[in-house]
Amino acid sequence: MHGYGQFCPLAKASEVLGERWTLLIIREIAVGSESFNEVRKGVPLISPTLLSSRLRSLEDAGIIQRQTHNNNVRYHLTKAGEELTPILIQLGSWGHRWVRSDLSPHDLDPSLLIWDMHRNLHTEFFTAERTVLKIEFTNIISSKRFWWLVIRNDDVDVCLKDPGYDVDLTISSDLRTLTAVWMGDTTIMKAMRDKLVDVSGTPYLRKNIAAWMGASNFADVKAAR
Repeated sequence: MHGYGQFCPLAKASEVLGERWTLLIIREIAVGSESFNEVRKGVPLISPTLLSSRLRSLEDAGIIQRQTHNNNVRYHLTKAGEELTPILIQLGSWGHRWVRSDLSPHDLDPSLLIWDMHRNLHTEFFTAERTVLKIEFTNIISSKRFWWLVIRNDDVDVCLKDPGYDVDLTISSDLRTLTAVWMGDTTIMKAMRDKLVDVSGTPYLRKNIAAWMGASNFADVKAAR
């Protein structure tokens, strides 16, 4: 990225943060993604080559640090990166308030939705040794139609192939509706009443779905217009 040729601190910050994908990569690391593959699941449209390049740039800028243990590479925020976290939250809140997505098809991504959902589930509601949730996107005919979330204690694994366990709860919905629920545009209970989302399985989990399902970190932000 070419510099702005200004001493202004905003210009200098923009030189580091203004390239495409950069803020989203920092977002992923800030919310707990550590490996290359985990980061990429949060930004599924980026190419591996470009992600590698952006990670190197952020490391050179002192925003993330790269650690290797037993040949496993992990990324963490530095002090400078941690200082960015509340700024990113404010920026995301501003975006959801003023330039809120209308959830048109080009904004919808089942991979990103499931990845976001898996880390915001309230796992204390799942008391069994293993709980399996199956999610079906009824308007998708590709390999991304079915997803499984396998919960063990505080760990939630995302599976794109049937893990072979009995399913405790199934959620069936079109992608736009479930995304709207996740982003706070509607509620899961209203979507169920309107028969836009079908939930079947364990009565306890079905009854308490609004409590354990969680929501986007920005779901409480109200639109300005």
